[in-house]
Amino acid sequence: MALNTVELRPRIGTEVRADKAALLGGAHGGELRELLERRGVLVFRELGLDDEEQLAFSATLGEVQPTLGLGVFKISFEKSEASTADFTRGSFVWHIDRTNEDYPTFASILSARRLAAHGGQTEFANTYAAWEDLPPGEQRRLEGLKVVHSVEAGMRRAQPNATEEQAQRWRQTAPKVHPLVWTHRSGRKSLVLGSTAAEVVGMPPAEGRALLDELQAWATQPQFVYRHEWTLGDLLVWDNTGSMHRVEPYAEDSGRLMHRTTLLGEEPLA
Repeated sequence: MALNTVELRPRIGTEVRADKAALLGGAHGGELRELLERRGVLVFRELGLDDEEQLAFSATLGEVQPTLGLGVFKISFEKSEASTADFTRGSFVWHIDRTNEDYPTFASILSARRLAAHGGQTEFANTYAAWEDLPPGEQRRLEGLKVVHSVEAGMRRAQPNATEEQAQRWRQTAPKVHPLVWTHRSGRKSLVLGSTAAEVVGMPPAEGRALLDELQAWATQPQFVYRHEWTLGDLLVWDNTGSMHRVEPYAEDSGRLMHRTTLLGEEPLA
């Protein structure tokens, strides 16, 4: 059975309607990967996968990252260890996953198991489109620039009143230097931004910060953003190498629960 697709926003987001058995069997794996790179986010409304099915579907798109030996990571504030709670709060600001690594996550798959009464919507910004719409002169100015990415910088944006204990935990992950403009193996380019972007190499701190803030504001304009209002059973896939994402804040006692699978990075950020 063929895929039935509907574009949700002109520059980002496609709703996919397809036979569940075909999705789990991998019949559309190649087509979905191509669509994911082109559109940034794929939405499967009320698909209702359980963990075993979510893992099977994820494996049709790439190699699943093991999480506690299972491959499924549960995102919730309930009974969270401090580091897990930090991770959840850190999702409230724009970011790209795993900028602390040479090979950032390729994509993530998220399914809604319990929802918050207020908040918890997820937004995505297409960093391919944001680059492509920059004036040519601005593109030339940005190519070649490098940016220091730091877990601590990202977490402090989400938790400006963090304790010293939290800060010490974040500092255990060393900063990474990445190009501001990622040239992918496909030949396309995207901006590498988000909360972990701490400073521009070789620029005075204030000047570098101003540039990063300006580009962040550019890349998160409405034409580049898709905002998802969750329904139970929804499943989303996003291209982490060509988009940023964030979650609208929600109460820690809301009971919100999402199950996430992650696909290992396939190309270096270089």
